[in-house]
Amino acid sequence: MAVSRTQGALFGTEWTRQELNRLAGLVGGTEDVATDRDKLAVTYPVTGAEIGDIPLLTADDIQRAVERSKAAASEWQELSPDERAEIFDRFAALVENHRQELLDLIQLETGKARQHAVEEFIDVPMTANYYAEKGPALLADERREGAVPVITRTEVVSDPVGVVGVISPWNYPFNLAMTDLLPALMAGNSVVLKPDEKTPFVALRLVELLIQAGVPEDVCLVVTGEGPVVGSALVDLVEYITFTGSSETGRLVAEQAGRNLIDCSMELGGKNPMLVLGDADIDMAARGAVQGCFTNAGQLCLSMERIYVDERVFEEFLEAFIPETEKLTLGGNFDYTADVGSLIDEPQLERVANHVEDARERGATVHTGGTNRPDIGPLFYEPTILTDVPAESLPACEETFGPVVRVEPVSSTEAAIDAANDTNYGLNASVWTADRRRGHEVARQVTSGTVCVNDAYATGWASLDAPMGGVGDSGIGRRHGPEGLKRYVEPKTIASSTLGPMNAPPAVPDSVFARGMMRSTQLLRKVKKTARNLSITFVRKK
Repeated sequence: MAVSRTQGALFGTEWTRQELNRLAGLVGGTEDVATDRDKLAVTYPVTGAEIGDIPLLTADDIQRAVERSKAAASEWQELSPDERAEIFDRFAALVENHRQELLDLIQLETGKARQHAVEEFIDVPMTANYYAEKGPALLADERREGAVPVITRTEVVSDPVGVVGVISPWNYPFNLAMTDLLPALMAGNSVVLKPDEKTPFVALRLVELLIQAGVPEDVCLVVTGEGPVVGSALVDLVEYITFTGSSETGRLVAEQAGRNLIDCSMELGGKNPMLVLGDADIDMAARGAVQGCFTNAGQLCLSMERIYVDERVFEEFLEAFIPETEKLTLGGNFDYTADVGSLIDEPQLERVANHVEDARERGATVHTGGTNRPDIGPLFYEPTILTDVPAESLPACEETFGPVVRVEPVSSTEAAIDAANDTNYGLNASVWTADRRRGHEVARQVTSGTVCVNDAYATGWASLDAPMGGVGDSGIGRRHGPEGLKRYVEPKTIASSTLGPMNAPPAVPDSVFARGMMRSTQLLRKVKKTARNLSITFVRKK
């Protein structure tokens, strides 16, 4: 499919209502699903205009989709990891070749600024290339130490878990769907993807490109509808579930997965801290704070919502941070003229506005922002900096998930660490200092799945070979890296003996055999200990 400009193009993009409805016809893998079900409108957040609609599937529809995906898996599993890697390479090239239309579609569904759509876009071909490169080796059979040297052999093979359910969010519908889906496919699984009902079309287009690249039809299906119906049915039917969303919903998904005795991984909420130490480059930290707090209008799980600044440089930091924030422009243009885009919907706008108003009423100072901008669009809200925020106020107690940050002075680095760790969340953190070694020492003391030094989040997220995920209320499990692939396999141990059963041979009394076994294991343990000590000595001398 090549999208082209027509008379019915939406907002000057390359997409028409007709093309989006064509994508909706791919839901569930059969056209009759899209035509026979009730529909839910999908809107463009920047204006509130409807751009298309999607079918509201039922629990029975989800069961049929999972069955179709499971039936198609055998053809996919017959391909070697190297053959799957070739398909991933083709997919990455297709994504890059369709860059313009995909960027437009990301903006149409989310209302985010163009530069933030680009940031999201880049991640998908990079992730595909990473697992194309690393996947075959990670999935290769692995020789392990056997029970008895020479006479036994043990190896571990990686079996796919089965049908993987992926529930992806609205804030980054392009890359968060693929960063979970691609390693699941590389591991040989089939996938049923449930995108958020506000952002379904980009998921459908990506799956279409996967099929064009060579993934067999039905191996990866998209199902749409309301979370309590579609998501719940999916958790009951698949062998593994991965979920990105709120901590509240994550608890429900984990509870349901536990009842079904299936494994799961989740990236949930965050109340991420930024620590500005006394020796930090203040101008650099201010620029980093703008990126960390206001990317995607603050609707980013990794974004900073609280900044702790050494009191010696607190005023200097504010004097740099406020003007940098006030330079930002708001808009929904399909170009690079706007720095910050729209919020996603009216409930999100209400949440952000309520948080700021609650803080203001309790005595907080609003240094910049603090109001919505209906003159630009119905869901725009100005980037907002707060100080003197009371501990009992909403932005201090809850995740805002919008362009709002509170800044507080702290007396020392130790106080900053204590404040950063004073939360149930632990997804991402940021440390700013001129001494990178010191930054790493502080990072080790911050309770978080990822800590970036002299960067807000991008260096951590873009380190595709390293695991990404949260602790505490921020989730379980990890995406990215070998861990992001290994979660989708069942390790199987295959052990063999060259001498048959490991028990007493004929004509050898059990007592004699038992004594021999104990002496042998004692000798083996001593040999291993000696070898370990020699290895340690060698390393120390080296």
